[in-house]
Amino acid sequence: MDVEAPGAGSQRRVAEGVIGRRREAATAGHVGDAAGARSHLHDGDPMVRSSALRALERAGDLAARELEAALADPAPAVRLTGLELAAGRDDISTAAAADRLVDHDRRVVEAAAWTCGEKVSAGHPDGSESATTAVVGALAGVARSHDDPLCRESAIAALGAISHPAGLPAILAGLDDKPEIRRRAVIALAPFDGPEVDAALLRATEDRDRQVRTAAIELRNV
Repeated sequence: MDVEAPGAGSQRRVAEGVIGRRREAATAGHVGDAAGARSHLHDGDPMVRSSALRALERAGDLAARELEAALADPAPAVRLTGLELAAGRDDISTAAAADRLVDHDRRVVEAAAWTCGEKVSAGHPDGSESATTAVVGALAGVARSHDDPLCRESAIAALGAISHPAGLPAILAGLDDKPEIRRRAVIALAPFDGPEVDAALLRATEDRDRQVRTAAIELRNV
């Protein structure tokens, strides 16, 4: 007869409890039970809280203050969910997403860059020139100096999507980074023009990475 390891039963019950609560939260969103979804919003497990956020958004009852709180949640998984949902919400400022560009979790920084790019390029209501310049400056800082290459790549992609002139220097600097970032930088140059951009694309046609060369050649032939 198999003997269960000490504590295994307790661990299984805990896991089943978490899974059950996640299912409850998700189901509440599908049936429009906002109160049921909201009852899981402060659960002790981050994945349950994330499920509750998605459920409330699906039910059309996720308040801006609840989403803003998620962006500051102690758990990275919840902050990630908050950023994903914030991308399509006009009642969450781009600045709130940009605040997460200094997050200690690189996955959150990567997601924050994407969210900023989505919101600004879609013409978010708070997209004044000063607000846009501030976001572009924060993204440029990530693109130039973040120690994680995925974060730098995501920031460059966002700068390309925003296509603000203030972001061009950081995109050009990306042409001297790792191959995958150089490829992203070439693509991000598509909305820009001028002698500096032409020279950068010409140089990229001789890059040692084939995909960088191909992307540069294609852009120069458009």
